Amino acid sequence: MRFWPIHPNPVTRVTTAIDEQFRNADRPTKTETEHAFQLGFIGMLGNIKAFIMSICLAVVFTILLVSANTMAMSIRERTREVGVLKTLGFTRNTILGLFVGEAVSLSLVGGLMGSILCVFVVRAMASQGGMFARMKVAPLTMLAALLIAAVVGFASSFVPSYHAAKVNIVDGLRHIG
Repeated sequence: MRFWPIHPNPVTRVTTAIDEQFRNADRPTKTETEHAFQLGFIGMLGNIKAFIMSICLAVVFTILLVSANTMAMSIRERTREVGVLKTLGFTRNTILGLFVGEAVSLSLVGGLMGSILCVFVVRAMASQGGMFARMKVAPLTMLAALLIAAVVGFASSFVPSYHAAKVNIVDGLRHIG
């Protein structure tokens, strides 16, 4: 005993039949699939991508400012070390490379840890089902996060590292701080 005839796409036929049955009722129906309902619900919220992107840009800018302040303080505290390195024969470019490389490495480690944590959080949300069932972190997204982390590390450390590399040996060794 078959209740529904075999049809390649019975959803549209069934939704149309339900809407036709209640067309003249006090409150007519608008039948749709769960996926269409979720898309309509998200569409009511407005342009979520632009909103989330603006929040992400504000967060990255704030992290850049905090990171630049931290790197400037860290490099300023190591002025005596710069004097010792120059005494040992390190060039300006080598000192600049050491400080910038340290900052980029730290930023990449932080970005990698954040990306891995994000993968686990998204998997936990997706296992709950509902709207988050199809959510996943794409490898391209993780690569973009690591690239942004490296750029933040470079941008926050280049200027303080450049100024530290210009310190002469005597001023570096005399520095108290």
